[in-house]
Amino acid sequence: MKSRTSFVTFVFTLAVASLLVMGCAKKQVAAKVPAPPPAPAQPTVTLNVYPSEITQGQSAKLTWEAQNATQVTIEPIGSVEANGSKRVNPTESTTFRIVAKGPGGSSDSSARLTVVAPAPASADMSPSLRELFERSVKDAFFAYDSYKLDPETTQMLGSDANFLRQHPEMKFTVEGHCDERGSEEYNLALGASRAEAVKQALVAQGVDGQRIATNSAGKEKPFCTESNEECWHLNRRGHFLLP
Repeated sequence: MKSRTSFVTFVFTLAVASLLVMGCAKKQVAAKVPAPPPAPAQPTVTLNVYPSEITQGQSAKLTWEAQNATQVTIEPIGSVEANGSKRVNPTESTTFRIVAKGPGGSSDSSARLTVVAPAPASADMSPSLRELFERSVKDAFFAYDSYKLDPETTQMLGSDANFLRQHPEMKFTVEGHCDERGSEEYNLALGASRAEAVKQALVAQGVDGQRIATNSAGKEKPFCTESNEECWHLNRRGHFLLP
C-alpha cells in the first residue's frame, strides 16, 4: 500500500513539473521591432526676379532659396547652389524655372521676366527727368535682418550712380524698408541703416552726398502684403524717391 502511494505521488509530481516546464517554454519574450526611420523632408524652393519687366539691354536679378535639397537647377541656366542670386539679361521674355531635388522628393517654382523692346526715338516727345529716374534707378535689396550690400547689389548701384552722376541737378531720397517680422522700433532702426548703406555706396561711386536724403519706413509701407518669403524679399529694400 505504501509503495502504491509513493508511486502516485511520484506521478503527480512529474505531471506538475511537466506543466511548469511547458508554461515556461510558452512565455518567450517577444523581440522588439525597431521603429522605422523618419521619412526624409520634402524639399522647398522659392525663386524671385526683380524687376519683373526690363527693356532690352537691361538686366534683372534672380534670387532663390532651397531647403532639404541635394540638387538644384534653374532652367535655362543649369545647376546652381541651394541659395544664391544671379543677374540675367535675356533678349526676350523668359520664364525661369527652378527645381530642387532631395531624398524627400522634389519641388519647383518659377518666375517670369518680361523683356520689352526700346521705345522708338521721337523728335517730338522725350521722357521727363522723373520718368528717366524711375526707369533707370533700381532699388537695392537686402537679406533678412541685414543692412549689408552683397556684391551683385553693389554692382547694380554702380549703374544707378552712373545715371545720377549724369544728372547732378537731381536731389532724391533713399527710403529703407523691412519685412513684417520684428518690432516696429527694431525695423525703423534697420530701415535707417539700409538707407544709409545705399547712400554710402553711391557716395563711394562719385554721387554727391548732399543730394541724398535718407529716411526709414520700417515695416509700415510694404510693397507686398502676403506673409511669405517672396513678399518678405520684396519688402527688404532701399527705395529711391524723387521729391
